[in-house]
Amino acid sequence: MAAAEPAARKRRPKGHFAAGAGRAKRPRGAGRQLEAGMRGILITCNMNERKCVGEAYSLLGEYGDLLYGPEQFSDHEERLSGSDREEDEDDVEAALKKEVGQIRASTEQKLRRFQSVESGANNVVFIRTQGIEPENLVHHILKDMHTTKKKKTRVILRMLPISGTCKAFMEDMKKFTETFFEPWFKAPNKGTFQIVYKARNNSHMSREEVIKELAGIVGSLNPENKVDLNNPQYTVVVEIIKTVCCLSVVRDYVLFRKYNLQEVVKSNKEDGQQNPSSLTEQKSDVVKAETEEEEKNSKEVKEKNQSETKSESTGNDVDNVENVM
Repeated sequence: MAAAEPAARKRRPKGHFAAGAGRAKRPRGAGRQLEAGMRGILITCNMNERKCVGEAYSLLGEYGDLLYGPEQFSDHEERLSGSDREEDEDDVEAALKKEVGQIRASTEQKLRRFQSVESGANNVVFIRTQGIEPENLVHHILKDMHTTKKKKTRVILRMLPISGTCKAFMEDMKKFTETFFEPWFKAPNKGTFQIVYKARNNSHMSREEVIKELAGIVGSLNPENKVDLNNPQYTVVVEIIKTVCCLSVVRDYVLFRKYNLQEVVKSNKEDGQQNPSSLTEQKSDVVKAETEEEEKNSKEVKEKNQSETKSESTGNDVDNVENVM
């Protein structure tokens, strides 16, 4: 009799096990890890990821509202929970239906404009984006900071837009980039470019092979695309973390100090008056000035040589006269 009492106390309602089973089927961290198919912003920091996420939300929220307007939140979850109150919770089928509805509503609610996900590497934060163009937003932020020289972050180092992701295997990357590169490099579009590569927690990819293959794809889209390692129009950013390859094509990579938020606000005499649209013009002015200086020096040397030749000729004539006398 005494042995039967503990067994009786362990019984649970059917709804309890049904709800628990529904929760067990949901993998921990689902949708919160970096994976192929995501777009967003990759951010590096210095030993303080939690504070980095907070700074990122603040900075991206400020400029996101400026460019795209205030974020609109869905009230789907509220409508769903209100209708479900009428369901009989003692019924197993109703309990399962409610659990599934809550999971879906929760997932939809989490698809906000900016959402931090696990990057898979230390000192790296990935902010998944919805409904915006990462490259345009980040370029706008860096352009404003470069112009105003106003520092807005403490722990964020680099902020790289990620316009596309795929699996970090050579065949997958080649197939993906053949269409991904088209808006920038497919004829009639063209431009000078460079490729920057970084791999974290990955040892099966070769830096040389990746750069060679991707440069070949860019060249195949338009033979007029040329490599420029000094001041290219476009920089192809390749960031590999574990088995995910993050890609983007950015402008003004050199001017904006490799998209480093700490460096771009520092004053520099060389780019104090520069802006993204005046770099080419300034470069041509420098070449023109150097050419004029070379022509001037050449003319002076020529005149000097002629003068020396004339003096030598006069001296020889005097010697000849003396010999005759």
